[in-house]
Amino acid sequence: MTASLSDDLLAHGFADGDEACLNEAYRRWGALIFTIASRKLGDPEEAKDVTQQVFVGAWRGRKNFDRERGSLKTWLVGITHKKIADALDRRSRHIRDQRAVAAYTVPDDGANRTATADAVVDHLVLMDELEQLPAPQRTVLTMAFYEDLSQSQIAERTGMPLGTVKSHTRRGMMRLKDRLEVDSEAP
Repeated sequence: MTASLSDDLLAHGFADGDEACLNEAYRRWGALIFTIASRKLGDPEEAKDVTQQVFVGAWRGRKNFDRERGSLKTWLVGITHKKIADALDRRSRHIRDQRAVAAYTVPDDGANRTATADAVVDHLVLMDELEQLPAPQRTVLTMAFYEDLSQSQIAERTGMPLGTVKSHTRRGMMRLKDRLEVDSEAP
């Protein structure tokens, strides 16, 4: 592949499965993808992982690339933002789980053992139910519950319109309510 290959020909070859075009796309835009991920995540190692995930994901999903909707570069940047959001979501879950464990590992004289065990079970049930929600609802509720963010702050951080954040919050809460009511009625 030469550097003189046009972006259009590169995109066409990429979509058709030409591995040389994958290599050229990485050569052209790998540093851009890494820089975006590094700035958003603040961790170069995590940014390397995201960069790899972007190109592997793009290659596997290349049949979904539509040259009529935008350039290959733009498509890769869009995938990058999704992979960054996934990485931040994983990071939030990890921090949340660490805090939850720390909160429940207080020395106990036996009197509070049952209450602590119940609290841990409740927390795990809630975590499992949150994982069952569609991604936008899960993201909004996780940010509200565990990062103590207002709906306006969530809208600002995610780039979603405020009305969308409110809708996801309401729908997510209704789903959780319905699921937890069903679970509590089970024998």
